[in-house]
Amino acid sequence: MFKNVAIAFTLIVFFALGPVNAFAQGDKAGEHPNFIIIFNDDLGYGDVGRSGSPLIQTPHIDRMEAEGVKLAHHYSSANVCTPARAGLLTGRYPIRTGLAHSVLFPDDNHGLPDEEVTLAEALRQEGYRTGMVGKWHLGTVDVSWPTGNGFDYFYGLPYSNDMSPLPLYRNKEVLEEPVDQTTLTKRYTREAVQFIEEQPDEPFFLYLAHSMPHVPLYASEAFQGRSKAGLYGDVIEEIDWSVGEVLGALERQGIDENTLVIVTSDNGPWFEGSSGRLRDRKGAASWEGGQGVPLIARWPGQIPPGVSSDAITMNFDLFPTLLALAGAEVPGDRTIDGKNIWPVLQGGEQSPHEYLYFFNNQEITAVRSQRWKFVVRSYYRRGLTRFEGERGGEPHYYDPGLLFDLECNPSEQFSYTREQPGVVEEMVKRLERGRQELEPLAREEEE
Repeated sequence: MFKNVAIAFTLIVFFALGPVNAFAQGDKAGEHPNFIIIFNDDLGYGDVGRSGSPLIQTPHIDRMEAEGVKLAHHYSSANVCTPARAGLLTGRYPIRTGLAHSVLFPDDNHGLPDEEVTLAEALRQEGYRTGMVGKWHLGTVDVSWPTGNGFDYFYGLPYSNDMSPLPLYRNKEVLEEPVDQTTLTKRYTREAVQFIEEQPDEPFFLYLAHSMPHVPLYASEAFQGRSKAGLYGDVIEEIDWSVGEVLGALERQGIDENTLVIVTSDNGPWFEGSSGRLRDRKGAASWEGGQGVPLIARWPGQIPPGVSSDAITMNFDLFPTLLALAGAEVPGDRTIDGKNIWPVLQGGEQSPHEYLYFFNNQEITAVRSQRWKFVVRSYYRRGLTRFEGERGGEPHYYDPGLLFDLECNPSEQFSYTREQPGVVEEMVKRLERGRQELEPLAREEEE
């Protein structure tokens, strides 16, 4: 109770003194703010922040949380790499982009469709410099390349660091093949800082997408053996160092108070790392640990310090949110599934979403409302178990699905399907509505 009172008092004082609401509708009267999204690969919900692992030290991300906001129920738009990135950059469920199935591989001849509008393209129309450093993984054909999708500059890898061949690019030029991954985080950081410092007086959008802690794991010499959590912990501590370097660059350039910095992940942790209180890990068909990811945001003077929000959000919400803050309109010729979550980033508890869908490839496997999670499919061993319908001529013993109360049981341990028939009925309706609207959108290359 005392914590809630303290937070409420902080918010009252902050809103009374600060110019927060000037940005809520993207007020162009002030400066265009800068945006930095630090998108980590396979970073777990329980890996970072003040409630993260005691074996891994993340002082810079901890500082961001102390000076900003933590979203406690934030989700990626997919449980694996490629679709999660498509959702982030387009503001849409990945199935709308043709990239919901699995991930892209080096020899695939398709990628992010040319007709999609990315966050970088939309911000560049508003006069932003746009830079992408790190892992792309949305296609290697020309129309799907970063510089063909709104980024003025690209430095990084075309896909995951466990794929081959593995070249390091600057724009379309191969710099190194195979890339030396021991210094990759350090080099990404150097490029990101240079991008910030080149023209600090111009508004910019920097998308810094670290290749790790996706396996194989590598850390530079200065970080090897530094943590108490093995090589995985060393990798996380180097990423945290990178966050500190980015924050330091903003402060040196005097643009710290005009820059929104967001740290998050593309999905849950894989073979190592922590899902925290969440059930399961990367690739999970329905469970919180597959798509539930950390999101910590900092913007001095605009986001009150030390707040958190339980409102449900998804990474595609950053598309309309950043556009609103930049004074731009979302594209009106397509469905944008994301919503403006600026009030949530200020610590608000009201989600703009009535519900969110979880996918495994092109199939909806779960529906989440603010309180409830309804799960209809899950992996068991090598197969996908369907809780709906019949099994062996009889209704499945979990038919029509499992219902979890995430307010009292965020680890999804106990189903309340029997106790809450009215909630189940409503969730089944929402499930069918989503299936009718979204599942038919699966494109030929996905099937």
